[in-house]
Amino acid sequence: MGIHFDPEIAELLGDSSLSNLPVPDDCRVSSGTGRESMIAGDAYEGASALSREMALWAPLIRSADQDIIPAKPRTDARTRDMMRNDAYAQGAANLHRDSIVGSMFMLNAKPSTRVLFGKEDDVWEDEFQAEVEEKFTLWAESPNNWPDAGRKNTFTGLVRMAVGIHLVRGEFLASAEWLKDPTSLCPFRTAIQVVDLDRLSTPNYLLADRNVRGGVRVDRYGAPQGYYIRMSHPSDWLSTESYDWKYVPIKKPWGRFQMMHIFEQVREEQSRGMAQMVSALKEMRMTKNFRDIVLQNAVINATYAASIESELPTAEIFARLGGGEMTPEAIQAALSGYMGGHFATMAQFLGGAKNLNVNGAKIPHLPPGSKLQLRGAGEGGPLGTDFEASLLRYIAASLNVSYEQLSNDYTKTNYASAKTSAANTEKGMQSRKKGIADRAATLWYRLWLEEAINAGKITSMPRNAPNWYEDQNADAYSNCSWIGASRGQIDELKETQAAVLRINNGLSTIEVEAARLGIDWRLLFKQLYREKQLKIEYNILQDQTDTTDMMNATTGKPREKGDGDQSDADE
Repeated sequence: MGIHFDPEIAELLGDSSLSNLPVPDDCRVSSGTGRESMIAGDAYEGASALSREMALWAPLIRSADQDIIPAKPRTDARTRDMMRNDAYAQGAANLHRDSIVGSMFMLNAKPSTRVLFGKEDDVWEDEFQAEVEEKFTLWAESPNNWPDAGRKNTFTGLVRMAVGIHLVRGEFLASAEWLKDPTSLCPFRTAIQVVDLDRLSTPNYLLADRNVRGGVRVDRYGAPQGYYIRMSHPSDWLSTESYDWKYVPIKKPWGRFQMMHIFEQVREEQSRGMAQMVSALKEMRMTKNFRDIVLQNAVINATYAASIESELPTAEIFARLGGGEMTPEAIQAALSGYMGGHFATMAQFLGGAKNLNVNGAKIPHLPPGSKLQLRGAGEGGPLGTDFEASLLRYIAASLNVSYEQLSNDYTKTNYASAKTSAANTEKGMQSRKKGIADRAATLWYRLWLEEAINAGKITSMPRNAPNWYEDQNADAYSNCSWIGASRGQIDELKETQAAVLRINNGLSTIEVEAARLGIDWRLLFKQLYREKQLKIEYNILQDQTDTTDMMNATTGKPREKGDGDQSDADE
């Protein structure tokens, strides 16, 4: 067998003498391996086709896109309906937005000076950070909503929207717009347009194109090249534009992003996203119906059904009325006379009163020998019991949050369990922050920074600054992190002491600990300096290291003066 040279390996390693040798015969697996399972059964019980429990379980083997794309319209409609009408689902969405983004999503610019200039330049980096962060924040959080092409949301509002949409739809889509409104006072033309995912679809004339999947055109490696967007929503059937599509490449020819499609890929060759909450949709629907039925039953139980029962046998009643064979007309006349006489006597006895009343409730007058029987509509259901809690735990698992935070039920929670549940939720929130919120925010910041640098609005840029479009300079300029929601503290004293210990022992930094509280450490230092200067100016004496009245988090006892001082430790 001749030697086959792989040109890609030769180009990568720079040695054309290397070859791709065939696999030795003694390393090959026999082609007949596995056929004996038809006789002896499967090695894995999960793959058994003979057991009673598994025989009828035969899911189809399909690609990721074949599983997701046909089912996505219906699952998206159901998740949206659940979000509109279920308080727990809406609470989970609010929990994600509040725990990941918070009230303000702050930029922490970190340009890579080593990549840009070949060495670290702390002086330029500090100048660049201060200028860029201030100018970006003014644009991003302006009351004019400059970042939003529709002028409805601030930058933080757009990021919160991205997190919420991703939770419900499993993906998020937005386009970069270049607004040319001469009457606008906005100093930048960059804007973001959030696109309804229902409009991302394959045109009818491209249904046979294997490179277009769910409206996404991909190359032979599966990398997205562009997106087909309907000109209006599919439900706008009165609009002729709903049958027109526009193809938008993912980037401009010079590399500027035009489309941002964010989803978490869980399978190979996956082109569209699917929400995690889809796995619990059936349970969420059943839980909502269960609550509705139990509440309706409780309302009905607040009323009573009444039946009049007589203790006299039927034959005796007829005997008292005249007995014997009676026609229906005769029975009606006899009953009318009997009841008329009864109520006339009662009216005379009660002084003409029509009813007796007890606290506003009327008591009817019944014929002699009859009684009023009150009947409830049925027993109430187990609302708020372990049965409902088990359903909520199942839903919480699919939404990647703790049961306590989803249900707001802390009746059986102590400090340790609260910390554990908060820590587990925090891990999930941080991963979604990095994969969704940070990714979207960084792409939008990158678009803004590209325009700002090209327009000469960043004055800290040196004259010989590297070109944005060369090598990885764009990545180096736009490198950053984001400060989102505060993680919160269950026990502020214990957790603050733990943060101080981490900083003092080199396990963390003030930047990291301030970010946990949703604070920018540069702004914190600047404010602390201002307050210190004002204290000096107004002669305000305050010992910030005095912990006399502070509770010791370990022993639970008040600190004595000198506890924790270095002088005492040295002695």
